[in-house]
Amino acid sequence: MSDIWAIIPVKEFDGAKGRLSSLLSAPQRRILAETMLTDMLDAVAGSRLLAGVLIVTLDPHATALGKKIGARIVTDGARDGHSGSVNAGRRILAAEGRGGMITMPGDIPATRAGEIDAVLSEHLAAPSFTISPAHDDLGSNAVACSPPESVPLRFGDNSYFPHLDAARRQGIEPTIIRQPGIAMDIDHPVDLAAFLRLPQSAGTRTRVLLDELGVRALLAERGIA
Repeated sequence: MSDIWAIIPVKEFDGAKGRLSSLLSAPQRRILAETMLTDMLDAVAGSRLLAGVLIVTLDPHATALGKKIGARIVTDGARDGHSGSVNAGRRILAAEGRGGMITMPGDIPATRAGEIDAVLSEHLAAPSFTISPAHDDLGSNAVACSPPESVPLRFGDNSYFPHLDAARRQGIEPTIIRQPGIAMDIDHPVDLAAFLRLPQSAGTRTRVLLDELGVRALLAERGIA
């Protein structure tokens, strides 16, 4: 395992996290999206095993955050959805002859650098595929491929088991490794409640922001615990 690059797709922050609109205003959701990405990039920057970071985005704030950690910014595919953005990044890495890639979303703020390194440590020699699923076993929150385009990827609300099948169709037995921080993506109000209960959320910028916004009380008012 060597020369693994991270691909982080980031949608524009305006209108971000619409499924939290019953709880948070548009400006609050925008700040939340930026804060979650900041936490996520802290983890990426702290990884000992990544060769580099490639962020696929058109958002100026995401671009600035990426440049702070020395990430390469790519705009091709940035408006083609999650799958399109990741695949655009994979094409670049493959064309450059990179050994592999790991992709993660920007909304898993409890992720720690050690978790990323744990996933990469389990990643086998090419051709290989490693996945760390979401807490509900629906989403694919971290996916590593060597070489970068070894397995077709299509992300969505129910991509975990289809990705396992896609790897096996390529003759690759997937490696599965679960990590609590990577698993905790935030899309719905119930996810915010689960994040606040997660021990690893302590000390994150996202946790501080949610406390400042009074999210615990807002969730309690709606009977979400």
